[in-house]
Amino acid sequence: MLLIAAIVTEVAATLSLRASQDHPAWLGVVVVGYTVAFILLALVLREGMAVGVAYGIWGASGTALTAVLAAVLFRDALTWAIAAGIALIIAGVLFVELGSRSHTTDSAS
Repeated sequence: MLLIAAIVTEVAATLSLRASQDHPAWLGVVVVGYTVAFILLALVLREGMAVGVAYGIWGASGTALTAVLAAVLFRDALTWAIAAGIALIIAGVLFVELGSRSHTTDSAS
C-alpha cells in the first residue's frame, strides 16, 4: 500500500508540474507531492523491499500512469512508440523482480 501511495503522489506531483506551466500556483503541489512520494518510498524500503524492485516498480508505474494521464488531461501525445517504450520499461521491471526472487531463493539454499 505504501508503494501504491508513493506512485500516486509522484504521478500527481508530475502532472502538477505540467499544470504549473500555465498556472504557477501548482508548484506547491509539486513540492509537497515529490516530498511525500520520496518519504513513502523510503518507508517501503524500510519495510524490506529491495531498492531495485521498489524503485523499478515506482518508476515504471509512474512513467506509464503519467503518460496516459497526461494524454487524457493535457492532450499530450501517446503514440505507439511511447506505448512500446512503456511496455519495455514494464518488462525490464519484471526481469528485475524475477532476478531478485531467484537471488533470494539461491541465498536461502
